[in-house]
Amino acid sequence: MSSSSTNSFGQTEINWDKLDKTKFYGVGAGLFTGITVALYPVSVVKTRLQVASRDTVERNAFSVVKGLLKTDGIPGLYKGFGTVITGAIPARIIFLTALETTKVAAFRMLEPFKLSETSQAALANGVAGMTSSLFAQSVFVPIDVVSQKLMVQGYSGHTKYSGGLDVARKVIKSDGVRGLYRGFGLSVMTYSPSSAVWWASYGSSQRFIWRYLGNGKEGTPSVQNIVLVQAGGGIIAGATASCITTPLDTIKTRLQVMGHEKRSSVKQVVKDLIKEDGWKGLYRGLGPRFFSMSAWGTSMILAYEYLKRLCAKDE
Repeated sequence: MSSSSTNSFGQTEINWDKLDKTKFYGVGAGLFTGITVALYPVSVVKTRLQVASRDTVERNAFSVVKGLLKTDGIPGLYKGFGTVITGAIPARIIFLTALETTKVAAFRMLEPFKLSETSQAALANGVAGMTSSLFAQSVFVPIDVVSQKLMVQGYSGHTKYSGGLDVARKVIKSDGVRGLYRGFGLSVMTYSPSSAVWWASYGSSQRFIWRYLGNGKEGTPSVQNIVLVQAGGGIIAGATASCITTPLDTIKTRLQVMGHEKRSSVKQVVKDLIKEDGWKGLYRGLGPRFFSMSAWGTSMILAYEYLKRLCAKDE
Protein backbone atom coordinates (compact mmCIF):
# COMPACT_ATOMS: atom_id res chain seq x y z
CA MET A 1 0.00 0.00 0.00
CA SER A 2 1.30 3.45 -0.68
CA SER A 3 0.66 6.92 0.59
CA SER A 4 2.16 10.32 0.18
CA SER A 5 2.08 11.02 3.91
CA THR A 6 4.98 10.64 6.28
CA ASN A 7 3.98 8.35 9.12
CA SER A 8 5.28 5.68 11.48
CA PHE A 9 4.51 3.03 8.90
CA GLY A 10 6.19 4.89 6.05
CA GLN A 11 9.07 2.44 5.98
CA THR A 12 6.68 -0.31 4.82
CA GLU A 13 5.18 1.78 2.02
CA ILE A 14 6.33 2.55 -1.51
CA ASN A 15 5.00 5.67 -3.19
CA TRP A 16 3.55 5.53 -6.71
CA ASP A 17 6.25 7.86 -8.07
CA LYS A 18 8.96 5.44 -6.87
CA LEU A 19 7.77 2.57 -9.10
CA ASP A 20 9.09 1.39 -12.46
CA LYS A 21 5.70 1.46 -14.24
CA THR A 22 6.69 -0.77 -17.20
CA LYS A 23 7.98 -3.48 -14.89
CA PHE A 24 5.01 -2.97 -12.56
CA TYR A 25 2.41 -3.62 -15.27
CA GLY A 26 4.35 -6.43 -16.97
CA VAL A 27 5.22 -8.49 -13.90
CA GLY A 28 1.86 -7.61 -12.33
CA ALA A 29 -0.08 -9.11 -15.24
CA GLY A 30 1.69 -12.44 -14.71
CA LEU A 31 1.28 -12.44 -10.92
CA PHE A 32 -2.42 -11.62 -10.93
CA THR A 33 -3.12 -14.08 -13.74
CA GLY A 34 -1.64 -16.81 -11.55
CA ILE A 35 -3.86 -15.83 -8.61
CA THR A 36 -6.91 -15.76 -10.89
CA VAL A 37 -6.15 -19.30 -12.11
CA ALA A 38 -5.94 -20.54 -8.51
CA LEU A 39 -9.13 -18.89 -7.24
CA TYR A 40 -11.38 -18.82 -10.31
CA PRO A 41 -13.31 -22.04 -9.44
CA VAL A 42 -14.61 -20.33 -6.28
CA SER A 43 -16.22 -17.62 -8.45
CA VAL A 44 -17.91 -20.28 -10.61
CA VAL A 45 -19.35 -22.02 -7.52
CA LYS A 46 -20.48 -18.71 -5.97
CA THR A 47 -22.21 -17.62 -9.18
CA ARG A 48 -24.03 -20.94 -9.59
CA LEU A 49 -25.29 -20.85 -6.01
CA GLN A 50 -26.59 -17.30 -6.49
CA VAL A 51 -28.69 -18.19 -9.55
CA ALA A 52 -29.98 -21.57 -8.31
CA SER A 53 -33.75 -21.90 -8.45
CA ARG A 54 -35.90 -23.54 -5.79
CA ASP A 55 -35.98 -26.90 -7.57
CA THR A 56 -32.25 -27.01 -8.30
CA VAL A 57 -30.65 -30.13 -6.85
CA GLU A 58 -27.21 -28.55 -6.35
CA ARG A 59 -27.87 -26.08 -3.52
CA ASN A 60 -24.52 -26.10 -1.69
CA ALA A 61 -20.90 -25.56 -2.70
CA PHE A 62 -19.92 -29.23 -2.42
CA SER A 63 -22.75 -30.47 -4.64
CA VAL A 64 -22.02 -27.75 -7.24
CA VAL A 65 -18.35 -28.79 -7.43
CA LYS A 66 -19.31 -32.46 -7.58
CA GLY A 67 -21.81 -31.78 -10.39
CA LEU A 68 -19.30 -29.77 -12.43
CA LEU A 69 -16.58 -32.40 -12.10
CA LYS A 70 -19.04 -35.15 -13.04
CA THR A 71 -20.28 -33.45 -16.22
CA ASP A 72 -17.22 -31.49 -17.41
CA GLY A 73 -14.24 -32.57 -15.33
CA ILE A 74 -11.70 -29.95 -14.18
CA PRO A 75 -12.51 -27.62 -17.17
CA GLY A 76 -16.00 -27.27 -15.70
CA LEU A 77 -14.52 -25.29 -12.81
CA TYR A 78 -13.10 -22.84 -15.34
CA LYS A 79 -16.22 -21.99 -17.36
CA GLY A 80 -15.80 -18.47 -18.78
CA PHE A 81 -12.15 -18.26 -17.71
CA GLY A 82 -10.85 -17.24 -21.15
CA THR A 83 -13.21 -14.27 -21.24
CA VAL A 84 -12.29 -13.16 -17.74
CA ILE A 85 -8.54 -13.39 -18.21
CA THR A 86 -8.73 -11.44 -21.50
CA GLY A 87 -10.66 -8.57 -19.93
CA ALA A 88 -8.99 -8.67 -16.53
CA ILE A 89 -5.64 -7.28 -17.71
CA PRO A 90 -6.91 -3.92 -19.07
CA ALA A 91 -9.41 -3.65 -16.21
CA ARG A 92 -6.66 -4.25 -13.65
CA ILE A 93 -4.31 -1.73 -15.27
CA ILE A 94 -7.07 0.90 -15.08
CA PHE A 95 -7.88 -0.08 -11.50
CA LEU A 96 -4.32 -0.05 -10.13
CA THR A 97 -3.39 3.20 -11.86
CA ALA A 98 -6.50 4.98 -10.58
CA LEU A 99 -6.05 3.42 -7.12
CA GLU A 100 -2.50 4.61 -6.58
CA THR A 101 -2.85 8.07 -8.09
CA THR A 102 -6.13 8.75 -6.24
CA LYS A 103 -4.70 7.47 -2.96
CA VAL A 104 -1.78 9.89 -3.16
CA ALA A 105 -4.15 12.80 -3.88
CA ALA A 106 -6.52 11.76 -1.07
CA PHE A 107 -3.74 11.62 1.52
CA ARG A 108 -2.65 15.13 0.52
CA MET A 109 -6.20 16.47 0.76
CA LEU A 110 -6.66 14.97 4.24
CA GLU A 111 -3.37 16.24 5.71
CA PRO A 112 -4.78 19.65 6.81
CA PHE A 113 -7.50 17.94 8.87
CA LYS A 114 -4.94 16.42 11.26
CA LEU A 115 -6.81 13.11 11.50
CA SER A 116 -5.44 10.08 13.31
CA GLU A 117 -3.26 7.83 11.20
CA THR A 118 -5.87 5.04 11.18
CA SER A 119 -8.71 7.38 10.16
CA GLN A 120 -6.62 9.04 7.47
CA ALA A 121 -5.66 5.64 6.04
CA ALA A 122 -9.28 4.41 6.08
CA LEU A 123 -10.61 7.52 4.31
CA ALA A 124 -7.81 7.82 1.74
CA ASN A 125 -7.87 4.12 0.90
CA GLY A 126 -11.67 4.06 0.82
CA VAL A 127 -11.89 6.99 -1.60
CA ALA A 128 -9.17 5.48 -3.79
CA GLY A 129 -10.85 2.06 -3.79
CA MET A 130 -14.22 3.48 -4.79
CA THR A 131 -12.81 5.77 -7.50
CA SER A 132 -10.65 3.09 -9.09
CA SER A 133 -13.57 0.65 -9.12
CA LEU A 134 -15.78 3.20 -10.90
CA PHE A 135 -13.19 3.56 -13.67
CA ALA A 136 -12.62 -0.20 -13.99
CA GLN A 137 -16.35 -1.03 -14.27
CA SER A 138 -16.50 0.33 -17.82
CA VAL A 139 -14.31 -2.61 -18.91
CA PHE A 140 -15.26 -5.12 -16.26
CA VAL A 141 -19.07 -5.18 -16.54
CA PRO A 142 -19.25 -6.59 -20.13
CA ILE A 143 -16.66 -9.21 -19.12
CA ASP A 144 -18.72 -10.00 -16.03
CA VAL A 145 -21.94 -10.38 -18.04
CA VAL A 146 -20.35 -12.74 -20.58
CA SER A 147 -18.32 -14.81 -18.09
CA GLN A 148 -21.25 -15.30 -15.70
CA LYS A 149 -23.49 -16.54 -18.52
CA LEU A 150 -20.75 -19.06 -19.36
CA MET A 151 -20.37 -20.04 -15.69
CA VAL A 152 -24.04 -21.00 -15.36
CA GLN A 153 -24.70 -22.41 -18.86
CA GLY A 154 -26.66 -25.65 -18.68
CA TYR A 155 -27.27 -25.12 -14.95
CA SER A 156 -30.79 -24.68 -13.59
CA GLY A 157 -32.24 -24.27 -17.09
CA HIS A 158 -29.76 -21.67 -18.38
CA THR A 159 -28.83 -21.44 -22.07
CA LYS A 160 -25.72 -23.19 -23.42
CA TYR A 161 -23.15 -21.28 -25.49
CA SER A 162 -20.20 -22.18 -27.67
CA GLY A 163 -17.95 -19.57 -26.10
CA GLY A 164 -17.52 -15.94 -25.04
CA LEU A 165 -18.00 -14.52 -28.54
CA ASP A 166 -21.22 -16.51 -28.92
CA VAL A 167 -22.54 -15.01 -25.67
CA ALA A 168 -21.62 -11.46 -26.74
CA ARG A 169 -23.20 -11.94 -30.18
CA LYS A 170 -26.47 -13.26 -28.74
CA VAL A 171 -26.65 -10.58 -26.03
CA ILE A 172 -26.08 -7.80 -28.58
CA LYS A 173 -28.63 -9.35 -30.95
CA SER A 174 -31.35 -9.44 -28.29
CA ASP A 175 -30.56 -6.31 -26.26
CA GLY A 176 -28.06 -4.28 -28.25
CA VAL A 177 -24.72 -3.15 -26.83
CA ARG A 178 -26.47 -2.03 -23.64
CA GLY A 179 -27.15 -5.72 -22.98
CA LEU A 180 -23.43 -6.11 -22.24
CA TYR A 181 -23.86 -3.46 -19.55
CA ARG A 182 -26.82 -5.17 -17.91
CA GLY A 183 -26.61 -4.61 -14.19
CA PHE A 184 -24.06 -1.79 -14.67
CA GLY A 185 -25.75 0.36 -12.02
CA LEU A 186 -25.84 -2.53 -9.58
CA SER A 187 -22.25 -3.45 -10.43
CA VAL A 188 -21.18 0.08 -9.57
CA MET A 189 -23.32 -0.08 -6.42
CA THR A 190 -21.79 -3.46 -5.53
CA TYR A 191 -18.14 -3.21 -6.51
CA SER A 192 -17.50 0.46 -5.73
CA PRO A 193 -18.70 0.27 -2.10
CA SER A 194 -17.10 -3.18 -1.83
CA SER A 195 -13.81 -1.79 -3.09
CA ALA A 196 -14.13 1.23 -0.81
CA VAL A 197 -14.87 -0.97 2.23
CA TRP A 198 -12.09 -3.41 1.30
CA TRP A 199 -9.38 -0.77 0.90
CA ALA A 200 -10.58 1.28 3.87
CA SER A 201 -10.58 -1.84 6.07
CA TYR A 202 -7.19 -2.87 4.76
CA GLY A 203 -5.58 0.53 5.30
CA SER A 204 -6.96 1.02 8.82
CA SER A 205 -6.64 -2.58 10.05
CA GLN A 206 -3.02 -2.75 8.93
CA ARG A 207 -2.19 0.29 11.06
CA PHE A 208 -4.25 -1.05 13.96
CA ILE A 209 -2.32 -4.34 13.85
CA TRP A 210 1.02 -2.51 13.74
CA ARG A 211 -0.02 -0.45 16.74
CA TYR A 212 -1.18 -3.57 18.60
CA LEU A 213 2.16 -5.27 17.89
CA GLY A 214 4.06 -2.15 18.93
CA ASN A 215 6.20 -2.33 15.81
CA GLY A 216 5.26 0.96 14.23
CA LYS A 217 8.02 3.15 15.68
CA GLU A 218 10.92 0.79 16.16
CA GLY A 219 12.88 1.13 12.97
CA THR A 220 12.24 -0.90 9.84
CA PRO A 221 10.08 -4.00 10.48
CA SER A 222 11.25 -7.36 9.14
CA VAL A 223 9.85 -8.54 5.81
CA GLN A 224 8.20 -11.47 7.63
CA ASN A 225 6.34 -9.10 9.97
CA ILE A 226 5.32 -6.86 7.09
CA VAL A 227 3.91 -9.84 5.17
CA LEU A 228 2.02 -11.15 8.23
CA VAL A 229 0.46 -7.73 8.94
CA GLN A 230 -0.50 -7.25 5.29
CA ALA A 231 -2.04 -10.75 5.18
CA GLY A 232 -3.98 -10.03 8.38
CA GLY A 233 -5.23 -6.76 6.90
CA GLY A 234 -6.29 -8.59 3.72
CA ILE A 235 -8.31 -11.20 5.64
CA ILE A 236 -10.09 -8.57 7.75
CA ALA A 237 -10.82 -6.48 4.66
CA GLY A 238 -12.21 -9.44 2.71
CA ALA A 239 -14.43 -10.55 5.58
CA THR A 240 -15.80 -7.05 6.13
CA ALA A 241 -16.49 -6.34 2.44
CA SER A 242 -18.12 -9.71 1.70
CA CYS A 243 -20.53 -9.48 4.66
CA ILE A 244 -21.63 -5.95 3.74
CA THR A 245 -22.04 -6.31 -0.04
CA THR A 246 -23.16 -9.92 -0.71
CA PRO A 247 -26.90 -9.07 -1.07
CA LEU A 248 -26.14 -6.56 -3.85
CA ASP A 249 -23.82 -9.04 -5.54
CA THR A 250 -26.50 -11.76 -5.48
CA ILE A 251 -29.11 -9.43 -7.06
CA LYS A 252 -26.61 -8.19 -9.68
CA THR A 253 -25.58 -11.71 -10.64
CA ARG A 254 -29.19 -12.85 -11.10
CA LEU A 255 -30.00 -9.84 -13.29
CA GLN A 256 -26.94 -10.37 -15.47
CA VAL A 257 -27.49 -14.06 -16.19
CA MET A 258 -31.21 -13.83 -16.97
CA GLY A 259 -32.14 -14.47 -20.58
CA HIS A 260 -33.95 -11.92 -22.74
CA GLU A 261 -37.29 -13.67 -22.16
CA LYS A 262 -36.84 -13.65 -18.39
CA ARG A 263 -35.98 -9.98 -17.98
CA SER A 264 -36.84 -8.81 -14.48
CA SER A 265 -36.43 -5.81 -12.19
CA VAL A 266 -34.35 -5.44 -9.04
CA LYS A 267 -37.56 -5.42 -7.01
CA GLN A 268 -38.76 -8.67 -8.59
CA VAL A 269 -35.39 -10.40 -8.07
CA VAL A 270 -35.47 -9.44 -4.39
CA LYS A 271 -39.07 -10.69 -4.05
CA ASP A 272 -38.15 -14.01 -5.73
CA LEU A 273 -35.13 -14.54 -3.47
CA ILE A 274 -37.12 -13.82 -0.31
CA LYS A 275 -39.98 -16.02 -1.51
CA GLU A 276 -37.62 -18.95 -2.14
CA ASP A 277 -35.37 -18.72 0.92
CA GLY A 278 -36.50 -15.87 3.14
CA TRP A 279 -34.12 -12.99 3.84
CA LYS A 280 -31.19 -15.42 3.87
CA GLY A 281 -31.78 -15.79 0.12
CA LEU A 282 -30.04 -12.41 -0.31
CA TYR A 283 -26.93 -14.02 1.17
CA ARG A 284 -26.77 -16.94 -1.25
CA GLY A 285 -23.18 -17.82 -2.00
CA LEU A 286 -21.94 -15.91 1.07
CA GLY A 287 -19.64 -18.80 2.05
CA PRO A 288 -17.83 -18.99 -1.32
CA ARG A 289 -17.88 -15.20 -1.66
CA PHE A 290 -16.49 -14.76 1.86
CA PHE A 291 -13.76 -17.29 1.08
CA SER A 292 -13.16 -15.79 -2.36
CA MET A 293 -12.86 -12.19 -1.14
CA SER A 294 -10.68 -13.16 1.82
CA ALA A 295 -8.45 -15.54 -0.16
CA TRP A 296 -8.36 -13.34 -3.28
CA GLY A 297 -7.87 -10.18 -1.22
CA THR A 298 -5.07 -11.66 0.88
CA SER A 299 -3.33 -13.27 -2.12
CA MET A 300 -3.80 -10.14 -4.20
CA ILE A 301 -2.49 -7.73 -1.57
CA LEU A 302 0.55 -9.88 -0.79
CA ALA A 303 1.33 -10.17 -4.50
CA TYR A 304 0.63 -6.45 -4.93
CA GLU A 305 2.91 -5.38 -2.09
CA TYR A 306 5.61 -7.82 -3.28
CA LEU A 307 5.22 -6.44 -6.80
CA LYS A 308 5.73 -2.89 -5.55
CA ARG A 309 8.88 -3.88 -3.64
CA LEU A 310 10.11 -5.72 -6.75
CA CYS A 311 9.42 -2.76 -9.04
CA ALA A 312 10.71 0.02 -6.78
CA LYS A 313 13.23 2.24 -8.54
CA ASP A 314 16.78 2.23 -7.20
CA GLU A 315 17.47 5.36 -5.23
